[in-house]
Amino acid sequence: MSEYIWDQQIDYLQNTRWLYYNDDYLKFLVRDVWHIDRPVKLVDFGCGFGYLGLKLLPLLPVGSSYTGLEKGTELIKRAEDIFTNLPYDVEFINCDIETIEIESQYDIALSHAFLLHMTDPQLILQKMIDSVCDKGRIICFEPHWIGNASNFAMHGVDQSSVLRLGVLQKLYEQDAGRSGKNGNIGMLLPILFSQLGLKNVECRVSDRVNFLDQNMDEGKKDVLFRSLREEGFGYSPEDSDESILRLVGRGLSVEEAREQIAAERRFAAEFTEQTWLTYAPNMKITSGTRQ
Repeated sequence: MSEYIWDQQIDYLQNTRWLYYNDDYLKFLVRDVWHIDRPVKLVDFGCGFGYLGLKLLPLLPVGSSYTGLEKGTELIKRAEDIFTNLPYDVEFINCDIETIEIESQYDIALSHAFLLHMTDPQLILQKMIDSVCDKGRIICFEPHWIGNASNFAMHGVDQSSVLRLGVLQKLYEQDAGRSGKNGNIGMLLPILFSQLGLKNVECRVSDRVNFLDQNMDEGKKDVLFRSLREEGFGYSPEDSDESILRLVGRGLSVEEAREQIAAERRFAAEFTEQTWLTYAPNMKITSGTRQ
């Protein structure tokens, strides 16, 4: 078993990515926003199981190719298995993206929920820029966690009783300051793109709103509920000294930590398969071109 953490999260990745986008919206981005009307060479930084390749290749002009860069050996194996019988020109490279050097040979460099896990995201962004030709495009799909956290509603439940936005904002900011890994990077990317010299910078948001409808088909409801659970809805932390100490270590007071754990446990108790819920992840989609 690989020790790389994301090699142990493949099922989670496959079960939750669909919560972000409707296919017609991705088609709109490809054709009407990015105006991709000729075959292109894509490189995906932190490709995982090849999710972006699976979504974008069917929408791109015939002759396009996709290269996935990924540290996880098990993720690479899953990606190769998925694409084995698909009619696309793909390559997967098992590598350490923080150290790999890539020549300027691609038309588009991509990332999906990857930069937030990097201790030096500007370094990775520069590698992405260096990997594309002149006029090449950088496209990053990255989250803004504090926005995601507020972007849901549960019938009959006051959001403030189960989700403490001020405390979460404090945790996210202090975690980013301590480790460099920033779950709110999605909203920073337009600024970073421009600061790194990219032009034509623009940012959009993902379109999908997930509705756990008590009148929907039971099979579809079960799939949606389980995916939302895996995405983190209804996670119940242990009410223990260890949990409190972990939050204190991240910058909360003991009282704040206890209140946070109590709120998360209330959320877990309220969120069941019988809950009426809407949730929009609002992934930020930033693009810019190299001049």
